[in-house]
Amino acid sequence: MSFARTIVFPALRLLVWAVIAAALVKLAFFNGAGGLTADPGAPAQPGGVFTDPVVAVGTGTVTNTVTVDATVTADPAVEARATMEGTVGYLAVAAGDRVDAGAPLLEIRQEVPRDPLEITDAEGNVTVVEQAPRVRRSTVAAPVAGTVALKVMLDQQVSIGDAVAAVTPGTFSVAGPLSAEQQYRLLDAPSEATIEVRGGPAPFTCTGLSTGTDVSPAAPSPADPFADPFAEQALGSGTVQVSCAVPVDVTVFAGLAGTMTITAGQAADVLLVPVTAVQGLFATGNVWTVGADGEPVKKPVGLGMTDGQMVQVTEGLDEGEEILEFIPVGDPPTGIGPDGLTAEGTV
Repeated sequence: MSFARTIVFPALRLLVWAVIAAALVKLAFFNGAGGLTADPGAPAQPGGVFTDPVVAVGTGTVTNTVTVDATVTADPAVEARATMEGTVGYLAVAAGDRVDAGAPLLEIRQEVPRDPLEITDAEGNVTVVEQAPRVRRSTVAAPVAGTVALKVMLDQQVSIGDAVAAVTPGTFSVAGPLSAEQQYRLLDAPSEATIEVRGGPAPFTCTGLSTGTDVSPAAPSPADPFADPFAEQALGSGTVQVSCAVPVDVTVFAGLAGTMTITAGQAADVLLVPVTAVQGLFATGNVWTVGADGEPVKKPVGLGMTDGQMVQVTEGLDEGEEILEFIPVGDPPTGIGPDGLTAEGTV
């Protein structure tokens, strides 16, 4: 056994390493193609063929479902305003009272002077008698049902349009931001959506869906002491939101996060293509077919509903027609260098 360990095994290892070394030398310095010797002067030829992937126009069902990250918010208080100039003559409620919509909150009184009366007695003497002013009254009613907060006191002077009270409805809404692509998809939005609140009740339906509300304008950034005073100032931007009302029998709290799912329609048995194949995704767009010379050919199409993955084609294509799966990347325009910068002049 000691003979094998000291003589045989080392000899076998040396033999294996020698075979490996010989194979590497053959690959490096000798032609291993079995006699197929290439012409040293022939130009190199590419070994692969690259083609743009294509996809056939198919049919199917597309559902326009938009999912938005949303937050539960408390509905703001609604102000009640004076409709007449005068003084607060009567308070019908106290702060903190719960009222119904249309309930009287307070009364505004206005004294309108009247011309004095001239009374002539039998002897022809004229007596001027001052008349009491005419009193006009205006009742301010609650704009919505909720809890009252008074903003005026008894006998306080008010003007037309002054906020004299505010009513907090105690209701909640769910709101979330919309991207530009989602706004296009919700141009024909329904009146309700499905809400799922994380850590809250089971999914429920909210009503009164509205879109296009511009809220939360961006705050201006602090002034830079080293900035160019003549440079154009950037304008603040806002966020377009979608919101709906939470039913009164659903228990939620302000600040809870969740998702809003809006289904804005469904189209069955329609022509469908991937959104990656279309330039433009609203009403009209462009696709590319493969021409007779193998080059991409742009083709305008009409577009319908989309689910974000597939888009409906309303005109311009037939079922089974092949188009490029991805929008072709064009050559950079004249004067644009490979780094994307404008190239002008010569060096």
